[in-house]
Amino acid sequence: MVPVIETERLILRGFERADFPAYVALWQEPEVVRFIGGTPRSENESWGRFLGIVGHWTMEGFGQWAIARREDGVVIGQTGFFRAMRGIGEDFDAAPETGWVLSAPAHGRGLGGEAVAAAHRWFGAQPFGGVSHAMIEVGHEASFAVARRLGYQALRETEYSGDRVMLLRRDRPS
Repeated sequence: MVPVIETERLILRGFERADFPAYVALWQEPEVVRFIGGTPRSENESWGRFLGIVGHWTMEGFGQWAIARREDGVVIGQTGFFRAMRGIGEDFDAAPETGWVLSAPAHGRGLGGEAVAAAHRWFGAQPFGGVSHAMIEVGHEASFAVARRLGYQALRETEYSGDRVMLLRRDRPS
């Protein structure tokens, strides 16, 4: 049910039960959570979110992929689309949100941009693949760079869970 997308260096695929330890480790890395709430997730919290990722595909027809290296299949992150139901305004909550996260050893090599661009190509080709939103913590320049390359524009700045965040919007590319 989850489409597999291959890029030059990566495979985007659905999460499997065997990926859970890598998922837990990812969300406990200080460099990963630094701009996403700031606190590593417990195994229990990760389990609930992991199940939510898997179930999202069934409920919405889109979701998040595991990002695995082509060379060895090791899961190094996640990317995709979701409905977070954040309750921060109709201007943001009405469209699917996108997100991406990579393990710290994968930072700085263009892998995030490669994965996120592939996910956006897939999303844009779907009948529902119009507007999408992103929420990035102010100061997270690497994520802002990825968002800018994909055509996201600032919608507004707000506070979410105690952090200053920028809400962004991307229209369907023409």
